[in-house]
Amino acid sequence: KTLTGHSKTVYSVAVSRDGKTVVSGSYDKTIRVWDISTGTCTKTLTGHSKTVYSVAVSRDGQTVVSGSGDSTIKVWDISTGTCTKTLTGHS
Repeated sequence: KTLTGHSKTVYSVAVSRDGKTVVSGSYDKTIRVWDISTGTCTKTLTGHSKTVYSVAVSRDGQTVVSGSGDSTIKVWDISTGTCTKTLTGHS
């Protein structure tokens, strides 16, 4: 399958441990959560002000962590799509 939806280059992809979900981070400043079986985007996570260069999914599949060119790391609740923490300190 080809998952389409980002408007710019995709820099990072992670697959959940159960293999049902893909998470992608992009130059378009968003993180997308995908259902592998249907190929549909189930959530678009917004909040970074620059390119998202890295994404990871927690072992339990409930949390996404993203790293961005805006010098922040964000922690997301995958079920609600909300940012639960923003970690700063990189420059």
